[in-house]
Amino acid sequence: MGTLNINGLGKAYRQYKHPSGRILEWLGASPRHTLTWVLRDINLQIKPGESVGLIGRNGAGKSTLLKLITGVSAPTEGTAKLTGRVSALLELGLGFHPEFTGRQNVYMQGYLQGLSQAQIDELMPSIAAFAEIGDYLERPVRIYSSGMQVRLAFSVATALRPDILIVDEALAVGDAYFQHKCFDRIRTYRKQGTTLLFVSHDPGAVKSLCDRAVLIEGGQVVLDGKPADVLDYYNALISPQAIDNAIREGTPDGSGIRSGSGAVRIRHADMLSKGKSMRALVAGQSLSIHLDLHVQQNLDDFTVGLLIKDRLGNDVFGTNTHHMEQALGPVTSGENKEIYFDFPSLALGPGHYSITLAAHASSDHLAGNYDWWERALVFQVMPAEGIHTIGICHMPLTFRQETITKL
Repeated sequence: MGTLNINGLGKAYRQYKHPSGRILEWLGASPRHTLTWVLRDINLQIKPGESVGLIGRNGAGKSTLLKLITGVSAPTEGTAKLTGRVSALLELGLGFHPEFTGRQNVYMQGYLQGLSQAQIDELMPSIAAFAEIGDYLERPVRIYSSGMQVRLAFSVATALRPDILIVDEALAVGDAYFQHKCFDRIRTYRKQGTTLLFVSHDPGAVKSLCDRAVLIEGGQVVLDGKPADVLDYYNALISPQAIDNAIREGTPDGSGIRSGSGAVRIRHADMLSKGKSMRALVAGQSLSIHLDLHVQQNLDDFTVGLLIKDRLGNDVFGTNTHHMEQALGPVTSGENKEIYFDFPSLALGPGHYSITLAAHASSDHLAGNYDWWERALVFQVMPAEGIHTIGICHMPLTFRQETITKL
């Protein structure tokens, strides 16, 4: 079983004011450099069979951390200890020789993983079948598209189930069909006990594949916990208008995140059915989302939106007034507004759901976030009487049949 223990791990690069400084140091002169830290004091313990997603903005240090863990780069301080057989898919093309054919690269990678030629010979048909690159397997890798490189790299890295699988963002360049194949294989290996360390900017993939998430910001771990909680905080962090205002606030389920400049504030939110506040509804029942807004700045216009998620944090439905072509401005500071999103028939299947609410400047909250409220409302949908369905959708459906009489 694969384990990973990271203690005080850090990476710094030397910066010289002048190229001659490096030469003078080689000759024994006093240090002429300063250190620029890209990672500092990283401490993580990953248990056997655990699936951990690393998230963070570009340049936060995620890929550097993976290189330190896999030994591609040496740490400046600290240690990273792994147990078990490790397979890693890092930067696109890393480890491939561009002049070698795909087949030759498969053998080279297999040897690097400690496999014998006989083992690689045995695995080659399954690698070729999974990659689905056809005759390109016999051609130089330098003529491969980025998607073809990913296909071959993933196929080789996962030809045998590893104890630890490390995947960087390389899968993002693959086509949707191959991504589904990759995720299916990762899920299969997870069920068989493989430990997963996964870097992605795709919240859906992190929620689906991982049972833990770690947020890296500025080369340090700033949050480690359940994927939904960490992604909520990250969502607040990446909004330029809200970086200094990302705070935890109580919500009905006790775990929401609110962020924003406060130019528009959602003072109160409720779920109404036939005028009554509800938190338990029947599939197909009518529903209104009522929001009480307070404006604290003169605005030509602004947008209000909602996002419904299931209990696993997967997005189910979302829209906003911008996409609905509904103007809310101009408004003046001190003005209050009440708005309603009306669902004539709630098309959700039985289960538990949450609603995230937002007020922002334009089509999305990344440009001018006024108020982002994660899990502002939490509710349950119960089955409609006499109707049994499965899934997250409750779709209107009728049935008919005809008996055809043969002449």
